[in-house]
Amino acid sequence: MRHQWPAQARVYHDVSVSEALPDEIGATARIALVTTRSLAKSRIATSVREALGTRLVTESAAMRAHSPVEDVLALAVLLRESRAELVVALGGGSVIDGAKVACLAVWRGITDRAALIKAAVSRGASPGAWDGAAPAPRLVAVPTTLSAAEFAPHAGYTDLIEGRKYRALDPWMVPRAVLLDPGATLETPAELFLSSGIRALDHAAERWCALEPAPFSDAVSRQAMLMLAEGLPRVAEAAGDLRARALCQQAAWLSVMGGWAGVPVGASHGLGYILGAARGVPHGITSCLMLHAVMRWNAPVNAARQTDIAAIFGGTEAGKAIEDFVAGLGLPTRLHQQGITEAEIAGLAARWTGDAPVATNPRPVRGAADLEEILRLAA
Repeated sequence: MRHQWPAQARVYHDVSVSEALPDEIGATARIALVTTRSLAKSRIATSVREALGTRLVTESAAMRAHSPVEDVLALAVLLRESRAELVVALGGGSVIDGAKVACLAVWRGITDRAALIKAAVSRGASPGAWDGAAPAPRLVAVPTTLSAAEFAPHAGYTDLIEGRKYRALDPWMVPRAVLLDPGATLETPAELFLSSGIRALDHAAERWCALEPAPFSDAVSRQAMLMLAEGLPRVAEAAGDLRARALCQQAAWLSVMGGWAGVPVGASHGLGYILGAARGVPHGITSCLMLHAVMRWNAPVNAARQTDIAAIFGGTEAGKAIEDFVAGLGLPTRLHQQGITEAEIAGLAARWTGDAPVATNPRPVRGAADLEEILRLAA
């Protein structure tokens, strides 16, 4: 048993970017800003630029959803050519993950698609030690969603040619610092913000229901669920409620920390990777579709744990309570709502390659037929 902290020095919470970012960047001379087209002209992007001032030497707003290989490689070229010493990533999980993998490509001299795909590791791999000098550039994250990618030393990226998602891993990929500014989320579309909160719920709920839990993981996972159960409906009801947004941001932070205690996630995450890569379903929406179905399928092996989740979300059965909660936020809960038909289920299930996190699901998944059962529970 081992609890391993990521190489993350600081998390600022309930702060404004304009105040916290100058302190964090210190004397760094050459900084790159990475964001998306939808955020490039936003108020929060303007605040970040003003905070960086003349130290901002290059900027990219080209990262697309699911961090495509092509976008990651293009960003790596930009970082090399600009000689960036630090990268500020402003956005959701795709931007932050894409920036993490681009930094990795710079560190390892990766310049082409084949080499980047070869750098992928098993989803069950451990990040390893982070002793010694840090590579450059490192990352500072300003998240605008609740995906919690900013707290992880791993990152997903997608080969659009094959429709397959890969995972990079390096202990230094975790952002050096995270700035949780609730105001940074105000321009995030409601569906994106709320569904990314269900992604955070997915992190916490699957670890709470693991067959081999750990006290640390239980503590942070349960607290994350309690905070999300309170915070997400408050944001849905009053979009300008900064206290509720801050509550959700800290819940997302807690939701992933059980992983540092070595407690894995399961089939909801694994099927989410498949749906994202094969059908372009956003990360948060995959959790809206799959978490309730996986809970129902897993109930024979962890019903007692699921009872606790049901109570938190106001029900008697976890799968139904989660689905009702998600629907109450105005979010989809069924595959057909995303245009995925019954006829596609077998093909989607067949995409599983036998790896984690489906392989670490509490109820053993013995093949594509089991995944078909789960997917049909969400049809």
